[in-house]
Amino acid sequence: MKYSKVMNFLIVVIVVVLGISGDCYAQLQDGYYTKSCPQAEAISRNVTWQFVGANPAMAAKLLRLHFHDCFVRGCEASVLLNSTANNTAEQAAFPNLSLGGFNIIDAIKTALENACPGIVSCADIVALAARDAVSYQFNYSLWEVQTGRKDGTVSLASEVLAELPSPAMNFTQLKASFANKTLGVKDLTVLSGGHTIGVAQCAIFGNRVFNFTGKGDSDPTLSPKYVAFLKTKCNGEFDLATTVPMDPGSGLAFDTHYYLMVKRSEGLFTSDAALITSPYAESVMDEMTTNGTFFYEFGNAMRKMGTIGVLTGNQGVIRKQCALNNS
Repeated sequence: MKYSKVMNFLIVVIVVVLGISGDCYAQLQDGYYTKSCPQAEAISRNVTWQFVGANPAMAAKLLRLHFHDCFVRGCEASVLLNSTANNTAEQAAFPNLSLGGFNIIDAIKTALENACPGIVSCADIVALAARDAVSYQFNYSLWEVQTGRKDGTVSLASEVLAELPSPAMNFTQLKASFANKTLGVKDLTVLSGGHTIGVAQCAIFGNRVFNFTGKGDSDPTLSPKYVAFLKTKCNGEFDLATTVPMDPGSGLAFDTHYYLMVKRSEGLFTSDAALITSPYAESVMDEMTTNGTFFYEFGNAMRKMGTIGVLTGNQGVIRKQCALNNS
């Protein structure tokens, strides 16, 4: 009798455990939408390529958007939320004022909602769009994006400065910032290669060019030739209206030219120049430029970054509109 009761109890426990939705234990995976929305990745790619084809500068913006999303609260699309009367969202923080590509995310979301209502998260769209934007020039996907993220519901401008690495950081600070997100020095160095595309406002690096120590001098670690070039582009230290390519001469091409710039003391930011202060980071840069492994390693680092703080399964929501929480 007792044996029978124990067995019945165990059967009940097993049934209850198996009956729990598998979503509770869901993880990111390749091809997450294969059954629920088979065309999801194709739709995202097609819309992204239409925009990047019309304006190649959008590739850098979508890549940066993914980075800024993941480093604050994780890759859960909090950077897309608008501020409200009762809350100042991440977009309002100074480092995010120059973000772009929101219209492309919205266009992808609209297309996906038409095809598969309520299935694809905004967080996954951000990750897919970053990959597709960078991949446009190659006409094929540079890496597989793991999907299955859910969207967060909280976005706070007050959290941004503490979480995002600053372009003014030295190597020790950068290493700590990335380690806080479970990313190592190799990840830091490889992901910094994303600066091979895109532009920066003069005010972000202006002190290195015009007033490094407060005496009207320039940063001695910056090439004098590059300083002279930047002075012809920027209207003073605090010029927010002017932008310059982070990788002059190759600012729209996703390639390894950035590392060559850094090694000849032409990294635009203090954080770029910081890489050559670490022998290991410098060896990684050499590997990226001599062994032709940059695209492979960049994809690996992006997949790793894309797992930061993700919400999966029953965590988070699928937002109907990426800029707004569901009502």
